[in-house]
Amino acid sequence: MEQTHEQTEKQDKEKMMVFDLYDINEVSVNDAGLKNIINLDFKLVIKSRGKIRERFGKTKVNIIERLINYIAVPGHRGKKHKVITSWASGKYNSNTDIVLAAFKIINEKTKQNPIQVLVNAIEKGSPRDEVTMIQYGGARYPQAVDCSPHRRVSLAIRNIVHGAQDKAFNKKKKFSQTLAEEIIATANSSGDSFAYSKKNDLEKQADGAR
Repeated sequence: MEQTHEQTEKQDKEKMMVFDLYDINEVSVNDAGLKNIINLDFKLVIKSRGKIRERFGKTKVNIIERLINYIAVPGHRGKKHKVITSWASGKYNSNTDIVLAAFKIINEKTKQNPIQVLVNAIEKGSPRDEVTMIQYGGARYPQAVDCSPHRRVSLAIRNIVHGAQDKAFNKKKKFSQTLAEEIIATANSSGDSFAYSKKNDLEKQADGAR
């Protein structure tokens, strides 16, 4: 008996398993401002090989790949590379192994889809306001500005990676373990999360500069 078109589509949706492990079809974005920014397009192996170079191309890069790319440079602070680590390098496969190990820990601890927990963490850890400096009459003043959706996602992922790196550097814990703990803490809006604390600090500074 031939399958109908609806049955074929249903089977295709059921096969949306990233790395053949986690179903990305059941992941949803609740923040309306980030729905078009957090990319959840299905790929069995998340790897674009740097081919997406156009303006606002980050919206076409899967959110898991963006996390993997940030792990390559966890020691960056501002424009300087302050800390060089041996366990995170430019090797994409090595950084992917770190993320998969972190996802496994998240799945064991929360009994939830780790991709959904990551998306929740990005939503909770992304600041809505920040401070910039403006010059007027020879003097510089802090000015509160709205944070664009693109920058919100970038800051959230960066701060999650920075928080995990700080907790693993010269410590007994592995980076994959601290990354999992940071993602879970941020998703739960915990004060133990570096990304969530950083978000609150930025928004408080913006409130003071209005």
